[in-house]
Amino acid sequence: MLPIGIQTFRNLREEGCHYVDKTGYLQELVESGSRYFLSRPRRFGKSLLVSTLKSLFACERDLFAGLAIEPHWNWSAPCPIVHLDLGGGVFHEPRDLRRNLGARLGDIEEDVRIEPKYEEPAERFAFLLRQLHRTTGQRVAVLVDEYDKPILDVLDDAAAARANRDYLRGLYAVIKRCDEHVGFCLLTGVGKFSKVSLFSGLNNLEDITLAARYSSICGYTERDLDTVFAAELQGLDRARIREWYNGYSWGGDERVYNPCDVLLLLKQRQFRNWWCETGNSAFLVKLLLGKGIPWHCQDGMVRTEELLSQFDVGAIAPEALLFQTGYLTVLERLEQVGSAHYRLGYPNREVRQSLNRDLL
Repeated sequence: MLPIGIQTFRNLREEGCHYVDKTGYLQELVESGSRYFLSRPRRFGKSLLVSTLKSLFACERDLFAGLAIEPHWNWSAPCPIVHLDLGGGVFHEPRDLRRNLGARLGDIEEDVRIEPKYEEPAERFAFLLRQLHRTTGQRVAVLVDEYDKPILDVLDDAAAARANRDYLRGLYAVIKRCDEHVGFCLLTGVGKFSKVSLFSGLNNLEDITLAARYSSICGYTERDLDTVFAAELQGLDRARIREWYNGYSWGGDERVYNPCDVLLLLKQRQFRNWWCETGNSAFLVKLLLGKGIPWHCQDGMVRTEELLSQFDVGAIAPEALLFQTGYLTVLERLEQVGSAHYRLGYPNREVRQSLNRDLL
């Protein structure tokens, strides 16, 4: 069964879907650190990665049978989990964010039977972390999925975007303020907002977005297609699949496919702009066209890591936005004195067609 639209690890495993084993990466994350940030474009498997971590920290061993991490994990020591998924919310008004966060925290409080002591989400969040640590004796795993959606939803309204950004800054600062109660933390999203604007209160995260060893933590490799999906590939031209959908990289030597593209191709047996049709970053097109920027990239442009790794409301370089949303990718890492530079370009035919159609 092809896991189209399935973002919950338990559902994927219980329904017997094809699964590309990423648990080796999770083991390395846990063993080498504890505070992480990961940026990837939409529809690239971030939510499934977070869901897998959630099941791992809950020690749901039956779901990991036969996977790389099974013999290496302590399945007898589950830890409390706070999972905030902002991907499903709608944040067109400033009050929407406070209401959504209150609902997400309320669901967790009900599940763990903790009566909230405060009304504001930031204080409720801090109280929840303290209480979970105190009552279980285990430090909390904090997993935040689509951390930046409340900003991206209103990026074309600078005042609303700044209001949501500032509100989130207070929420995420809780993670560092309650550091003694947090055992592990991962934030995922599309964009990396500047440390000054959003992460000033949470500056202890290790950004693994452009870490070469985690370049394939999301997405499918050539080997994945030839093993996990071997039976589904019959009758399809492998060279054409590669031309259309392969080519994404975040600093590693190995290039990956967008999972959305591959799964829809295998089901529909048609070469189309699947990712751009189902996960198009409409805010990107609106923003660039609204500024009168008829942007089109030329393969081979070189930009610094600093430029690619951050943007902010009202101060977004077009190439940084295109890179973080998946319309540009790393073709080559260039080591230079002082900081890394990256040669950028289109990842594949699908993106080249879609970007030029939308922006020109």
